[in-house]
Parts: sequence; structure tokens; C-alpha cells
Amino acid sequence: MLKTRNLVILIIFLLILSFFLQGNYFIINPGTVEDLKDVVQVENNGGYIDEGAFFLVTVAQQPANIFLFLNSFFDPSMDLIPRWRVFPPDMDPEEYTEIMRQWMIDSQYQSKVIALERAGFQIPIKSEGIMVVDLMENSPALNTLEPEDIIIKVGGEEVFLAEELVQRIQEKPVGSEVSLTFKRDGKYLTESFITVPHGEDEERSVLGIYVRTLDWEPDLPIDIIIDTGEIAGPSAGFMFVLEIMNQLMEEDLAGGKKISGTGTINMKEEIGPIGGVKQKIKAAEKVGVDIFFVPQDNMEEAQRSARNVKLVEVSVLDDVLQYLNYQIDINTTRHIEGIFSVIEPEEVSFSHS
Repeated sequence: MLKTRNLVILIIFLLILSFFLQGNYFIINPGTVEDLKDVVQVENNGGYIDEGAFFLVTVAQQPANIFLFLNSFFDPSMDLIPRWRVFPPDMDPEEYTEIMRQWMIDSQYQSKVIALERAGFQIPIKSEGIMVVDLMENSPALNTLEPEDIIIKVGGEEVFLAEELVQRIQEKPVGSEVSLTFKRDGKYLTESFITVPHGEDEERSVLGIYVRTLDWEPDLPIDIIIDTGEIAGPSAGFMFVLEIMNQLMEEDLAGGKKISGTGTINMKEEIGPIGGVKQKIKAAEKVGVDIFFVPQDNMEEAQRSARNVKLVEVSVLDDVLQYLNYQIDINTTRHIEGIFSVIEPEEVSFSHS
């Protein structure tokens, strides 16, 4: 009788614990590995075949349960993180997912612009600004910024893309002052805030605000389709650039190697840090990737995680291209004659910095 009662108590305890975990924690696992030539299609690339390949890696995120919780203690590729580090308490998962999808769209647009500008084009861009979607509980901007405020300047310099704003803040030391100029009800306001540590990296600055770019799209001279399915977020940015450039070139930019990497990229071609680098490296190692490009700020964590892949630290796109011995030559493209005539400066106008 006593054993039965103890068993019932144990089962009830485990059910309560599992319910608590699912509502308050997430498990981060290594995700999928996608060959980018199956994801990115550049108009008139001639159906190229290269010996090398570039790969997109992802992380898998799911609500924790008792079994995943216990497994996370034995599997070093799994991380248990509290729900508040994923999205604010008052933001529902659908809203967060929509933000991540918008960031993926922004990342794709930026990648197309950067790759085509490297090929000699000048691409006009327009944006209505960066909208505040929500603020975290520990945000220094709480009670000052409000949802639907439109941020237009950081430190007195114009910004047009959400990822630009994020990187401008993250490049400053924790505890730095950041001024934001924003529009509310037709009025322009400027306020200064002190950055706080990121939830996953105490050396990375944040303001604890969720933002998205408002209605922007570059005017591209050729069609570039990037189909990532359900994958969201901005962390594949510079890998998209490499795949687009590879399809624009006659030679194999990967040099016969299986290459992966992770990191955001902004319009200044700066490569920014991301989360889940440990899981992404583990996913890449499982499929035999030779080289993995790592943002400078993620390198320490990457070195602790990597076992069978060569890590290359990068901070700007030129670091990657120099490693790959890339040289710009728009006369050696795969595209049909005439598609790569350079647009004259007077024919375009720029709205990005």
C-alpha cells in the first residue's frame, strides 16, 4: 500500500514538474543542415554544378518536458533556457514567430543587395523605419519607448533595417549610452539609454526591445529566390551572400570544400554574433562540414564546442572572401551576356547609409 502511494506521489510530482517545464523552459537542440544551392536560386545561373557547397545550419527549439530536461544533463549539445530569454512574458509565441519571420525576410533582402553590389550593381533601397514591437521586463527603455514607436536614428545616424539597429547596439560595450531618435504621433523625440547584458551573453549589449523593419524592399535587377520554408531569424545572412555570389561566378567559391557558418550581416558587411552556435556546430559536424565560419564574438563558445571541423573567425565579409581567395571579376559570371552591365550612379538613388 505504501509503495503504491509513493508511486502515485512520484507520478503526480513528475506531471507537475513536466507541466511547469513546458510552460517556463525551452530546449535548444542541433537543427537541420540545408545545402544552400537547394535553397537559393539566382536567375539564369545556368544550373551550375560545383564540387564544393555552402550549408545553412539551424537550431531546433521546443518546449521542455521531463524527458528532455533530464536528457539535457547528459547531452552537451542540448541547452535548457528559461522562456523569458526567448520572448517577453506578455508576447505570445505567434507574435514572436512573426518577428523572426520578418527578420528572415530582412536578412534575405540584405544578402541579395550585398551580393549584387559586390557584382557591380548599385541597389536603391527604401524603408519607413524600424518599429518597436515590444519591450522586455528588464529593458532600460521601458516606460520611455512604446510599441509602434518608429526608430529612425541611432547615435544621430540614420538606420533603415532592424538588424542594423541590433548590431549598432551590440557593437557597444555593456553599460554604454545609446541615443535613439524615434517618431511617435507625428513628433520626433530623442532619448538616451544605458545598454544592459544580453540574456545569453553577458558581454553583448542590448536594450531589451523587439523591433521589425517597416515596409522595405530593394529594387533588384535580377530575380533571386530564397526559400527557407519554416526557418526564421536573421542568423543565416552572410551564408546567403556566399551562395548568391557563388551562383553568380563561373568558379567554385567554396573551392571544393563543404563550408558552413552562421552570423547576421548588415549593410556595412559587418558579421554579427548569434545564439545557438554550439548547436549549429554540432549539426554541421554530423554531415562532415570541413570549414565553419564563426562571428568574432561567438568564437570562444565555438572553440569549446567544435571537435571535427575547422573554425574560421570572421567579423566582416572581406574576412570570409579573403579566406576563400575571392577576387571580384564581374566578367566571369554564369549569367547571360548583358545582365551584368553596371548601373550608372545617376540612374539610382540611395536611401540607406
